Amino acid sequence: MKRSVTAVACLMLCFISGFAFAQTTLKYNVNGSSSWVPYYIPNAPENPGILGEIVPLLLARAQINIEKHNFPPRRTNYALDNGLLDFDFVSPSWFPNNDLGELFVQSSALLAIQENIITLKANAKDWQHADQLTGKAIGTVRGYLYHNDAEFTRVDFISERELIIALEKNRVKAAISGDLPALYWAKQLNSPIALAAIHSKGDLVMRLRKEHAALLPQINAAIAELQADGTIQHIIDKYTQQAVFEQTK
Repeated sequence: MKRSVTAVACLMLCFISGFAFAQTTLKYNVNGSSSWVPYYIPNAPENPGILGEIVPLLLARAQINIEKHNFPPRRTNYALDNGLLDFDFVSPSWFPNNDLGELFVQSSALLAIQENIITLKANAKDWQHADQLTGKAIGTVRGYLYHNDAEFTRVDFISERELIIALEKNRVKAAISGDLPALYWAKQLNSPIALAAIHSKGDLVMRLRKEHAALLPQINAAIAELQADGTIQHIIDKYTQQAVFEQTK
């Protein structure tokens, strides 16, 4: 009889836990910047960007409801820190010591990501080492995280597109950008930029508030499934082909 009662209790607990998971709605704001091309492309419902497509697929596969918000870049990190948002996507390589902080847990790797020092081609030889940032005024994107921004002076712009324009107009000598966004906007603006030293290299992961840590197994399983069946790579390929770039000009 005792075993039977225990079994029933376990079943009830599993049912309650499963119900709680099913009822959970995670709030997010995938566009940390208004134009993180090609990861997020605003006002392009047919081609919303790599994360614009992956996030709904991922959470649907994990059977977790989501609620999209549209906070400005400066408010996004505040919203995450204060529970107004529940997750975003970051690379641990953007943080000092790869530490996302005590408020968060991280998922398994979603995709590889790289940042470079970018500059005009004529100046690329002067920026071949990351330590050359020290003490300099460096173009950055407002609201973005940089693991060593205490070592240089941030000159914030609203997007990677504006970073390219700032380099052309000599407002800054160098900036930091993801490689794909920099190459995309350089082509659109016909700007002779170069990818100089690597600033950070790592993986993009979900940064999830710790109170939702119990959902990680579902999320990681969904990531593994989308990687195994080729969905993630297919979406990445779609946005790294010239045809899509031309469509999103």
